[in-house]
Amino acid sequence: QVQLAESGGGLVQAGGSLSLSCAASGSIFSIYIMGWYRQAPGKERELVAAISSGGQKNYAESVKGRFAISRDNAKNTVYLQMNSLNSEDTAGYYCNTVVAASTGEGQKYLEVWGQGTLVTVSS
Repeated sequence: QVQLAESGGGLVQAGGSLSLSCAASGSIFSIYIMGWYRQAPGKERELVAAISSGGQKNYAESVKGRFAISRDNAKNTVYLQMNSLNSEDTAGYYCNTVVAASTGEGQKYLEVWGQGTLVTVSS
């Protein structure tokens, strides 16, 4: 099937920066949307940023001007550069993608989630 491997995250002081990356692998025909969601304790999962195969980007209002999403289509990888981090950015960050993949039942569209990586911003 399709797997997502996330890296990055960790502990950073307020005002600092972190970078996340997520690589998709498996029986992939095409990757459409790649993005990042986050979920803080006691809160619902929310979209942080997403990027289409054509490079169109969408950001949550709370991260506009601070975060930047990019992707390398040749590597099936999406990146999230996070700057000027504050305590409200503390959350588990989850990679998400929508792909056309080869399955035992032919080509199918799949939505795939990564396992998540923790970002902690200390004040």
